[in-house]
Amino acid sequence: MIRAKRAYDPPTPTDGRRILVDRLWPQGLTKSAAALDSWRRELAPSDQLRTWFAHDPAKFSRFRERYRSELLEQREALDALAQEAARGPVTLVYAARDPLHCNATVLKELLEEILRGERPAPHPRGGGVGRARHALGARTPPATRGADRR
Repeated sequence: MIRAKRAYDPPTPTDGRRILVDRLWPQGLTKSAAALDSWRRELAPSDQLRTWFAHDPAKFSRFRERYRSELLEQREALDALAQEAARGPVTLVYAARDPLHCNATVLKELLEEILRGERPAPHPRGGGVGRARHALGARTPPATRGADRR
């Protein structure tokens, strides 16, 4: 079973393994209060994506597409977390105020697809991190443009 829970909510015995899935530590939270078993920064949205999204519900659909693409590029870490969830309860811990429009809900959805035996794929319009970075306004430095095409 996979749950998502705010870092500021008290831990409960039914949480199972508590895993922080944010890139940044939750503000004002002590390690003892967090009661975490691990911190999986590699499964958090990239800094660029997180900054662009800024927890704006109007951007959530595009955030979801881009974040899923980023997660699928971390397939080994994603599969390891899915295997952990198959062994027992896992709670994805996040700091965002909105439980419906945050990275943990997207990660939970993707993990559940993996556990059901589905083969998750990037969104048809999405194209991985490179496309996400371009869509977010990041530019390739002039010296490296086209270098990977040779």
